[in-house]
Amino acid sequence: MRPTDLLHSRTGTQSSSAAMTEERPLTEPASTTSFRPGPITRVARRLVHRTLSRIQRGRVTVEETGGGQHTFGDPDSALHTHLTIHDPAMYRAVAFGGSIGSAEAYMDRHWSCSDLVALVRIMVLNMDVLAAMDLRNAALRGLIERISNLTRRNSRHGSRRNISAHYDLSNEFFATFLDPTMMYSSAVFRDQAQPLEDAALAKLHHIATRLDLQPDDQLLEIGTGWGGMALLAAQQYGCRVTTTTLSREQYRHTLQRVREAGLEDRITVLMLDYRDLRGQYDKLVSIEMIEAVGHQYYRDYFRKCASLLKPDGLMLIQAITISDQRYDRARRKVDFIQRYIFPGGCLPSNSVIASHVAKHTDMQIVGLEDITHDYALTLAHWRQRFLRQSRAVADAGFSDAFIRMWDYYLAYCQGGFMERVIHTAQILMARPEARLAPLHARLNIPDQDR
Repeated sequence: MRPTDLLHSRTGTQSSSAAMTEERPLTEPASTTSFRPGPITRVARRLVHRTLSRIQRGRVTVEETGGGQHTFGDPDSALHTHLTIHDPAMYRAVAFGGSIGSAEAYMDRHWSCSDLVALVRIMVLNMDVLAAMDLRNAALRGLIERISNLTRRNSRHGSRRNISAHYDLSNEFFATFLDPTMMYSSAVFRDQAQPLEDAALAKLHHIATRLDLQPDDQLLEIGTGWGGMALLAAQQYGCRVTTTTLSREQYRHTLQRVREAGLEDRITVLMLDYRDLRGQYDKLVSIEMIEAVGHQYYRDYFRKCASLLKPDGLMLIQAITISDQRYDRARRKVDFIQRYIFPGGCLPSNSVIASHVAKHTDMQIVGLEDITHDYALTLAHWRQRFLRQSRAVADAGFSDAFIRMWDYYLAYCQGGFMERVIHTAQILMARPEARLAPLHARLNIPDQDR
């Protein structure tokens, strides 16, 4: 199953976002496959069970349709999930395809799970077990995946193709699970009861505060999204904003929002690669765009950003990152997300960002705020909305395999953030002549409350 088969398995017709309101949870069909594995599958089953038997944290119960039931891990663990194997082909997919094979078998309905996020968390907590399984399959599919990944490099042409593969699925599709601000990045929550839209807007205001946005500022945004940051900066902080994207769908949507808001004189929307930007700006913001830069281009990215800022300029990026200890290994392998969701994607680590800023710019990192827990909560909202709207997604022409792929993707990310195997941070950088007011003053916190 190729990514293009999933991403473009559409009828060619698009429903309006207003029509995409019917709810349908994902359901599992009764098994139509006799659970009588052949000799290769029996070998694969033994390999998978042997791997699962090494789980020490968490508990996994595996039930085979028409067959037996086995429990692996800590029998007293509160972190538990129940897997149902609908087709013994699942064992071959996992044994010979590793973590990617497991995801593919889920897309193909070969297995289901009572709590997919819990399963991801258990696999993270027993990462050595998962790594050993993938290592066993490295020779079989690793070379093919690495060669394939070379074709997805984020050159000027490659970046446009990679961004389009994800963000141009349709604005209506993303509207099924994003909040009304259409923010496709971590919100910042006051508490767990705060509505997603309020937390998304709070994140934008927090960024504006950290950048000390002023009415006479020229703000550059690299990675427009659907225009939320640009509109807020112009409407509520009085900035003049230049924002750029490589997604045709996002470009058109943002242009429409700018026209409807009557802000054509304050917001310029470009469809331009960051490497081709010109001019100098007071402030620069880039919200979860660095993940699409690629490790080969970090030097060029930070060098270009610094050149676009005035000598007293400030830059803030919101970045999904990976642990410093895991960065080198992760950038050499292709995982489920790179294979099926974000072609060309690559997560930096905090030390990699700091190193490139120090070596290739005159900027200094003057603030870093970890919002990893907020992203886990954001993803919980997105996945709940997505599952409620799954019938609408199907009615818009997306295949069952595509819907299950996105369910797996959202759960995969939520579990990863919950166990902090991936992280999110807002990182503030300053050029040499920047002079920031004290943070408590920018946040408008009275002295007695500090």
